[in-house]
Amino acid sequence: MEELRHYRMLIDGAWVDSGDGGTFDSINPATGKAWATVAAATADDVDRAVQAAHRAFASGPWATMLPTQRGRLLRNLAGLLAERSEDLGRTECIDTGKMFKETRWQARYIAEFFHFYAGLADKVTGETLPIDRHDMLTITTREPLGVVAAVVPWNSQLFLVAVKIGPALAAGNTVVLKASEHASAAMLEFAELTVEAGFPPGVVNVVTGHGEPCGRTLTTHPLVARISFTGGPATARHVVRNSADNFAEVSLELGGKSPVIVFGDADIESAINGSLAGIFGASGQSCVAGSRIYLHESIHDAFIDRLVARAGDIRIGDPLAEETQMGPLCTMAQLEGCERQVARAVDEGGTLLTGGKRPDHPDAGWYFEPTIVSCPDQSMEIVDTEMFGPVLSVLRFSEEDEVVAKANDTRYGLAAGVFTRDLARALRVQKRIRAGIVWVNTYRVVSPIAEFGGFKDSGYGRESGAQAIYDYTRPKTVWINTSDEPMDNPFVMR
Repeated sequence: MEELRHYRMLIDGAWVDSGDGGTFDSINPATGKAWATVAAATADDVDRAVQAAHRAFASGPWATMLPTQRGRLLRNLAGLLAERSEDLGRTECIDTGKMFKETRWQARYIAEFFHFYAGLADKVTGETLPIDRHDMLTITTREPLGVVAAVVPWNSQLFLVAVKIGPALAAGNTVVLKASEHASAAMLEFAELTVEAGFPPGVVNVVTGHGEPCGRTLTTHPLVARISFTGGPATARHVVRNSADNFAEVSLELGGKSPVIVFGDADIESAINGSLAGIFGASGQSCVAGSRIYLHESIHDAFIDRLVARAGDIRIGDPLAEETQMGPLCTMAQLEGCERQVARAVDEGGTLLTGGKRPDHPDAGWYFEPTIVSCPDQSMEIVDTEMFGPVLSVLRFSEEDEVVAKANDTRYGLAAGVFTRDLARALRVQKRIRAGIVWVNTYRVVSPIAEFGGFKDSGYGRESGAQAIYDYTRPKTVWINTSDEPMDNPFVMR
């Protein structure tokens, strides 16, 4: 039997086991078997990580480092990411079940995010205010917040690390990352690169463990100044409550039930490709998954025929294999959740068009077939339940106002897609959709230049983009009396 690989945490520049020796297994979703063990942080471990980050922020080389020097370290990290993308991608593939060709590409591409924030490190500026007082120079400066707690889920973890710690480090903060208990390995291998890139001890720390005590201790810690959380709304509510203990600033990037609207004049090939990418890319395990599609009645039947045929041709298999097009789900709980929701949808009157079960092959692992369910009723539970799996709900519409109302009839508001050749319609509809991201005639496109985030239960705050670096700073206003005269008598009002 192959020996399990063991992963330790990075705290204050050292690789450490948990204080009580506790561990948990990391499961390979393609086989359903453990392939690694990971240190399970105690509350004391988390406290040591936060204390280390606070010391690094308040004193030592990081505290006095010039912005340009911070940018140089981020560029070092970007270069190492590009060089090691093959290894990082392979680890993430084994740990999460995502396809190797996707994780490898993503590990390489996120280097661009670190280059982007490296360039912004010395571009954070303040203002000189045209103040309504004589003999006063009033300026603003922006200073880093302190210790940032970054809580990252297992899916797209390297990308989410980049959009959180890229701007945080560029602005001069220090970071404690909490990796997901479902898949921590790639995050810890990324942590090795931060050490190699030259970041001083304590600037980047990575802890691993469950919500209790690891997550709770981190998000309630009195030395944490900002919490950046990506995950589900239920956990986010705990995070918000926890922040009442330390008054940390909070940003939340949560789930989604993103609509894709296809009008009758759309380029059908483009819309089908966008739909496939939106729901079957990454096995549907994406916050922005286009998991409900609205088809105009004039194209509904023909579109469905082509979409079902394409979904049936998707090659399911080993995520490490180049020919594979869809791998397993990350956890057994997701697989069982997909089975329950599809069965319930059929009971509620939905029609299963394809999929809906575990495939016959491979005969091991947490696989679920690409699934399409025709939903006659907008109120069906599956239409407003985030599945985090390859399950697409299909509905029809006839009028623009009708489909906009249906698209917005959800507690989520992260992303949406609109397919139409009518530019005026595209502009009207994107404006009316209540979502933080709207893709027109495309889907799942990202860039370090573009910010993203959600409305409603999909969270608040934004990540990525140039403005993100300002979110990791706070302004300071400085009043300077330039007069040689004594300050006025405070008891004489003029």
